[in-house]
Amino acid sequence: MTPRGINWPHLTSCLLVGATAVLLCFGALVTTYDAAMAVPDWPATYGHNMFLFPFAEWFWGPWDLFLEHGHRLLGAVVGMITLLLAGIVWAREPNATVRGLVVAAVLLVVVQGALGGARVLLDDKTVAKVHACTGPLFFAVAVAIAALTGRRPDPIAVIGDHANAVRRSNRLNATGEGTAAEVTGRVTTSLLVAAYVQLVAGAQLRHLDAASISPTAFRWLVILHLLGAFAVTGLAFTAAVACNRNASATARRWSLIIALLVACQLLLGVGAWAVSWGIPSGWVPASWMPAEPLAARSPRGAAVVTGHVVLGMMILGGSVALATATGLFARRTSGSPA
Repeated sequence: MTPRGINWPHLTSCLLVGATAVLLCFGALVTTYDAAMAVPDWPATYGHNMFLFPFAEWFWGPWDLFLEHGHRLLGAVVGMITLLLAGIVWAREPNATVRGLVVAAVLLVVVQGALGGARVLLDDKTVAKVHACTGPLFFAVAVAIAALTGRRPDPIAVIGDHANAVRRSNRLNATGEGTAAEVTGRVTTSLLVAAYVQLVAGAQLRHLDAASISPTAFRWLVILHLLGAFAVTGLAFTAAVACNRNASATARRWSLIIALLVACQLLLGVGAWAVSWGIPSGWVPASWMPAEPLAARSPRGAAVVTGHVVLGMMILGGSVALATATGLFARRTSGSPA
């Protein structure tokens, strides 16, 4: 690829991020409306080849069928884009980190497809919980690939940039700013981990069976999710402050976006609880009792609950971009001095 040519790895990875985002939205709606078993067979759809199922029957058919079959089709599209990206990266991208992430993406998309099929064939919510955890992980990998492939310095300026980086490193070490930058990197990486763990905790709540879970287990899941919310909020605003002092303009911009998203997410979290479980009778753990969702399937309730999940995915994606901008892969990225 010439320096001024089309950056195909980055373009394809951005396409993958966009397609995965739509796929995750469909997946969130499938869970909200409990539509996972709208199609009882897999990989076929009511005996038809998945790609040959009559368009009018699912697009204009029942809402549950539209969601579940649409989710399958989007999953297949994401899988094909992932394979295309893998071929392009191995042909055009010398960066070992990017290549490793692409291999991880291929493995994850295969595992995710198998988990989706097992969810239907076994009709098991435990599989659904795992499926809900690997989806965000794949999305995070896709965002990381897009962020890394977007870095395209002019090869003519690499020697000069490296010399400038060495001088800047010496200056930072002398003034102590280098340590502050390392602390910023650790904070943003911690935010990334916390955002993913919080999504995992939320997935357990969304897929629980109120008839079989004990009140104690339910309370602990709620407590874990609340603690995760406090952790993500604290780390998000800490990262915003740290990036404003010791990071690039790109990192500062991402940190502010994440802080805004987290503030909105807190409000949506309260709304998601209210429409799904009702207003608690008290504010102590003894009052938290599991029950079937109250209004999550109403259009307004579904919008709130699904929006809460989608916004969590956006926070995770932003955290990946922020951690990348503050040096998460700096030591493994060829041609980029840390």
